[in-house]
Amino acid sequence: MSSPMLTSTDTFTSNPGVEIDQVMIELEHFRRQSERLDLINKLHIRLAGVLDLAGMIEAFSVWLMPHVEHELIGYNNTIRSKKHLFCSGHGPLRRSVIAFAEQLMANQACNVSCSVSEDGHYAHKWLMETVDNAGLLLVLKGGRALRSEEIDLINESLLVLSESLRRALEYEELFESARRDALTGLANRRVFDEQIKSKIDSARRSGRPLTMASMDLDRFKQINDNLGHQRGDQVLRQVAAVMAEAIRSTDLLVRIGGDEFLLVMDDTDQKSARILAERLCLAIDELDIWADSETRLGVSIGLAQWEEDESLDVWMERVDDILYHAKDNGRSRVSLV
Repeated sequence: MSSPMLTSTDTFTSNPGVEIDQVMIELEHFRRQSERLDLINKLHIRLAGVLDLAGMIEAFSVWLMPHVEHELIGYNNTIRSKKHLFCSGHGPLRRSVIAFAEQLMANQACNVSCSVSEDGHYAHKWLMETVDNAGLLLVLKGGRALRSEEIDLINESLLVLSESLRRALEYEELFESARRDALTGLANRRVFDEQIKSKIDSARRSGRPLTMASMDLDRFKQINDNLGHQRGDQVLRQVAAVMAEAIRSTDLLVRIGGDEFLLVMDDTDQKSARILAERLCLAIDELDIWADSETRLGVSIGLAQWEEDESLDVWMERVDDILYHAKDNGRSRVSLV
């Protein structure tokens, strides 16, 4: 004779402990799911109020930090030539982390891979790829790789971030022409005016050095006079490309007008800035551009580190005076006094 079929009531009655344990497991699962949904919703809200790429990467980093501690988040879109790094470190740590990130960003291969730098920084990267947007996100940590639950959270958040980044890129493209120098593609004076005061405020609060370089091409007028303005425009584009290649992604390089450029370097003292400035002088020399058999293009650079409580106008006047000191002392050189 076959055994009678047990109903759910029979199961609960015969073994109530098992049923209660199962209910508790499901309740815990729903609780975690609810917390995760609430967390992702907070990300939606945070990103909804941001328009630009830099602000969006920073907002994402601030949202992520309590749940996944990290040192740097970077985004690189090779299709649209857009890149931004947001680093929470300072001093030598900041420089080493950024250098490591730049190195990894140059390699667009693989997804959610883990790399380790010589000084123990762990990097994970995700390729975010859609029809009109391809990017790379990096999360760097010191001392250990990300745990599986941290990777799961980032994977889920990227669905939100990818769409927001696309919106940011479209916004920036709409206003790009107003913030970029039409000839060279560098940032223009408007960008300088927008960013310089916040850079000074940051240096004042943190006590970290901030250095400005004023750069003026030597003998550029002869290029225009002897070879024509079309060749002059071509030279300006060449110079801008060389400068942009030599600086860090965190530096602000601006074409002020004509053959004048400004470079603002965060977390950089005069000694370190001079090394970069001398590389720029050499790079311009290596372009080997001549107006005639005796007149070669060069660049004069004046450097000045911001001094505490110094106004922007006074700082810029001081940088300008140092630049003309370089001009007066033979040109194609870097001057600090």
